[in-house]
Amino acid sequence: MKRFDLVVIGGGPGGYVAAIRAAQLGMSVACVEGRGSLGGTCLNVGCMPSKALLTSSAKYAELKHMAAHGIGVDGATLDLAAMMGRKDKIVGDLTKGIAFLFKKNGVEHVEGWGSVPEPGVVRVSRDGGEMLLAAGNILIATGSEPAPLPGVEIDEVNILSSTGALALADVPRHLVVIGAGVIGLELGQVWSRLGAKVTVVEFLDRILPGNDGEIAKLAQRALTKRGLKFQLGRKVTGIEGGADSLTLTLERVGKETTETLEADKVLVAIGRRPVTRGLGLDTLGIATDDRGFIEIDGSFSTSVPGIYAIGDCVPGPMLAHKAEEDGIACVETLAGQNGHVDYNTVPGVVYTDPEVASVGATEEALKEAGTDYISGKFNFMANSRARSAGETDGAVKVLAAPDGTLLGAHICGAHGGDLIAELVLAMSKGARVEEVARTCHAHPALGEAVKEACLDALGRAIHA
Repeated sequence: MKRFDLVVIGGGPGGYVAAIRAAQLGMSVACVEGRGSLGGTCLNVGCMPSKALLTSSAKYAELKHMAAHGIGVDGATLDLAAMMGRKDKIVGDLTKGIAFLFKKNGVEHVEGWGSVPEPGVVRVSRDGGEMLLAAGNILIATGSEPAPLPGVEIDEVNILSSTGALALADVPRHLVVIGAGVIGLELGQVWSRLGAKVTVVEFLDRILPGNDGEIAKLAQRALTKRGLKFQLGRKVTGIEGGADSLTLTLERVGKETTETLEADKVLVAIGRRPVTRGLGLDTLGIATDDRGFIEIDGSFSTSVPGIYAIGDCVPGPMLAHKAEEDGIACVETLAGQNGHVDYNTVPGVVYTDPEVASVGATEEALKEAGTDYISGKFNFMANSRARSAGETDGAVKVLAAPDGTLLGAHICGAHGGDLIAELVLAMSKGARVEEVARTCHAHPALGEAVKEACLDALGRAIHA
């Protein structure tokens, strides 16, 4: 058996980043990945291809609004195959980039599916047989996969997961999205921009569960204006296939009524679940919770010494950047450093138009906890850069303790995923809204809305 200080199972954002950082710290490292390309779900069938399609579809949709800028556009056509080709090239370039980084840092990429037959040993199964690797430590970073809808079979032809929705050969006539979370809204907007009728069905009475309620309402209003239709408070109880269409049966939540909805494609986007099957967790005695997440302590250690876990397969936000931070903190701790992740300051972003970005506590959570707070909000309609760009939907909202210490921040608006970074840094450093408000922000810029929201929390907004 070839011996390594660390063997990482999984080559996604958590796994490959952990492997590189461990190699930088002087460890001999192997990363086991059976997908055929590195990058995990994020690079191959998640974050990156969806953002490529969001960007391309946004450019196509923007052509409809050029007249307001005094620009006439006639005869624009959609070449979906070329758009998909661009997406695939981006994915390919990025995954090859990780392979280059492995070589640069001395990480050995072992192709195959990893399992742990016993502590200190990783079995790699692949075509043509298997091999064993000896490991001083083992890091499980196997990520997540789309959660299934009970009673509904995903065939990736008519009933799709996010993977199938990223690779359609034709624009659907009517796409029904089950689930009004991040994935459903992003992919729903892609296909809406490209010409599909898109209806989003959600069990709850609101979109974006877990986000600040006020900001989610702003997002729903803006997305509705951009063509998405919403049916909230409805449970999908069945999907029947016809000759050339699908019929969904919907139950009104809290009412004894049912409805039907016709579609030619259905996207099931009700969340994700950890990928832990086939690892040998039961045999090892590694504890998992009732949802299948691997239980870990503050140093990412499982219930078996020498075996660690990070990212989507452990409790916490299922985000690529959170997995990266997990991986770095875990291997730095193994190297005797003070690895740490502040989960209160992990941002989340929905890359729709407008974007929805958040960090820290929501207003609902503060109220439920009985926490005293002050709040400030500033609408992009009053921001001069947003007005000149025609991107006036949404607002910046900040929540703070009575002494001004930031507790949470939420944005619905253009480039919200970039704007949130300032507030993440402020929260990480324990800054107060007064300090953000007294920071000079460039004019004209969307970032001024962040400053004005903080000023509003202090009762002295200038432009509101």
